[in-house]
Amino acid sequence: MSSVTRLLMMLATAAVIPASIALAAEPAGPPPASPVQATQVPQAPPPRGGAAAPIPALRLVEGQPIELRVPELATDKPAFVGQTRAPYHATTAVNVAVITDQLKAPWALQFLSGGRMLVTQKNGTMLIVDAKGTVSAPISGVPAVNFQGQVGLLDVVLDNNYARNKRIFFSYSENVGPGPDAFTRIVMASASLDEAKLALSNVKVIYRNNSELPRNPNSANQGGRIVMAKDGNLFMTVGDRSLSPPWDMAQRPDTGLGKIIRITPEGAPAPGNPYLNKAGYLPEIYSFGHRSQEGLALDASGQLWETEHGPRGGDELNMIQSGKNYGWPVIVHGIDYPGPMINGGFTEKPGYEQAAYYWDPVIAPSGLAFYNANLFPAWKGSVLVGSLGRQMLDRLTLVNGRVVNEEPLLLDQKARIRDVRVGPDGAVYVLTDAANNAKLLKLTPK
Repeated sequence: MSSVTRLLMMLATAAVIPASIALAAEPAGPPPASPVQATQVPQAPPPRGGAAAPIPALRLVEGQPIELRVPELATDKPAFVGQTRAPYHATTAVNVAVITDQLKAPWALQFLSGGRMLVTQKNGTMLIVDAKGTVSAPISGVPAVNFQGQVGLLDVVLDNNYARNKRIFFSYSENVGPGPDAFTRIVMASASLDEAKLALSNVKVIYRNNSELPRNPNSANQGGRIVMAKDGNLFMTVGDRSLSPPWDMAQRPDTGLGKIIRITPEGAPAPGNPYLNKAGYLPEIYSFGHRSQEGLALDASGQLWETEHGPRGGDELNMIQSGKNYGWPVIVHGIDYPGPMINGGFTEKPGYEQAAYYWDPVIAPSGLAFYNANLFPAWKGSVLVGSLGRQMLDRLTLVNGRVVNEEPLLLDQKARIRDVRVGPDGAVYVLTDAANNAKLLKLTPK
């Protein structure tokens, strides 16, 4: 058992960690972080009294921001013009076709040949859905997963040479030990997929996060999004697994919590990682200071981007660079769930990266894709962000790394959007999120 795991086990049984515990050493470049206020074992946010106020509809007025609510953080201000509340701009009307409505809490999809798609469901099942909406029987050979609340079987990607080697990579929450009180951790596995036999073989866990935590109350903020770069190395998001109040794990160099990692297809730290052979640092770490990252994608130039959930306020779109620190929970455009400011309410400090864009109040972003196809000419270069909380597909126009306008789509579906992908045909494919009768949608121009 690692020293980090032993520490986390002690934290899981403690009531409060003394505020005097300082953050560990920062990545090269940023200064040491200030101690986080009230570092504590994560707990579910307390229920709020009274009936929840209705969320006002988005404003769809050309040239005006779509959000009408006041920010959660009363003192919040953007670090630069356009960092939040970009103006609305309408582009192309879409036609929405339902491929299937027979999915159960789907999390990710990937495109196979012949119009078929590989879909993961949080309950631990993988399926193949064809272009006509026929859903296959579950694929055999998927390992047992910790299916609980926000977690279970998560992302799936195809190897760059899938047509030849049939290899896939997938992430899931793994139980460590038997019984309802088992500890859990996020893992990435590889396997060979036999599409005809609906079977996985050669299943091998290639990465296990080094920090195990009890299933309760640490079943949130797992991360799990995977991207394979053109060089064949793999990025994966690992959430910090905190709820309230926040803790400092995203700033610690000896745990994978709150990080983006980069590994080879065999699971070794990737060559060129920023902390290879640096004492006290996990060599797989690529970036620091993340909370709950549910979107990960490469743009046309190969630049990595990520979306992550803030607490109450401060959902982010980040351009990810090697060795950078993205600030959680030292800086944040939001507040803690019960209401207090986090770490004094700082939204910026020297040495910590600013989000390219943020939402306050939150939209709960999930799924991220860049549109570089030709079917929607007006969307060329756009960022597509799924939203669970605002029940929309958010289209953002980027110019020189800055968001210049925003367009919410699929509002009429009244559905939580879990994943978004651009198909080989240029159409946009979307997974909605529901325990039953979740949908796979296909978007084409009207």
